[in-house]
Amino acid sequence: MTTTTAKASPPAPAAQLPEPAPSVVPRGTLYAALGVVSFSFSFPGTVWALDGFGPWSAIGVRGVLAAVIALIALLVTRAPLPARADWPALAVVAGGCAIGFPLLTTLALQTSSTANSAIVIGALPMATAAFSAVLTRRRPSKVFWAAALTGGATVIAFTLTQNHGTPTVADLYLFGALVVCAAGYAFGGRLSAHMPGWRVIAWGVVLAAPVNLAVSLWALPHEPVHLTGKALVGMAYIAAVSQFGGFVVWYKGMGLIGVARASQLQLAQPLLTLVWAVLLLGEEIGAAVPLTAVIVLTCIVVTQRARAS
Repeated sequence: MTTTTAKASPPAPAAQLPEPAPSVVPRGTLYAALGVVSFSFSFPGTVWALDGFGPWSAIGVRGVLAAVIALIALLVTRAPLPARADWPALAVVAGGCAIGFPLLTTLALQTSSTANSAIVIGALPMATAAFSAVLTRRRPSKVFWAAALTGGATVIAFTLTQNHGTPTVADLYLFGALVVCAAGYAFGGRLSAHMPGWRVIAWGVVLAAPVNLAVSLWALPHEPVHLTGKALVGMAYIAAVSQFGGFVVWYKGMGLIGVARASQLQLAQPLLTLVWAVLLLGEEIGAAVPLTAVIVLTCIVVTQRARAS
């Protein structure tokens, strides 16, 4: 008897699942945007902290508290020490973001309104992009720069009208804060390309801790302290979020989408700060806010889509 062996039919090809649709908003953009929202409360938070702390006490205490939080995070996660080549950049982060910017903006807020102080944020994206271009030797496209210049000029013009266009001593403090913070952003964003963003700011605030501790020890005995509810909430925010937590998501975003593009999201930060100034501090702003918002948000969309050359 002859038996025939049936040939097994080849298995049917597995059905190919459709590829997931790309995310509408890149993850890096979401992180950077969250950082912008966090930073937009910094000026109102500082004003609240000044309700019970002197300016120098507020500067020193916020830095010390942030360093404690950062040091605990580094110890719990057993984070390795940065490479020797990374320390100079971390020193710029410490000097710009953990010492210079808090110092100069706090002094500015002694005589300037929150709305007018937002000018420093209006020009910060341009300064950050310029520092980044020098560091990386890569130049964004002409469309990118055109949109960034338009957005920056719009925000600066709007915020200057809050003080009738007249520069003040506070404006000089803000200009200095702009320069040092832009440097800290650019160097920190570059480090975030190979180091977790939270470690960048953590080591930065820890590196700045001796200076902030010295300021605290000098200022607290000389400046009256009144622990009001606003002062405590404001101090908690500027120490935990403005000085540390906001930078964690901000540097992560810059590491994913680049310093220049992430910095352009900050064009929206002055407008957010103005909203909080009205809602939280009772400040008054003009009717030009909606028009400025439309122009700035349009510039943000253009800069995010423009390709770097």
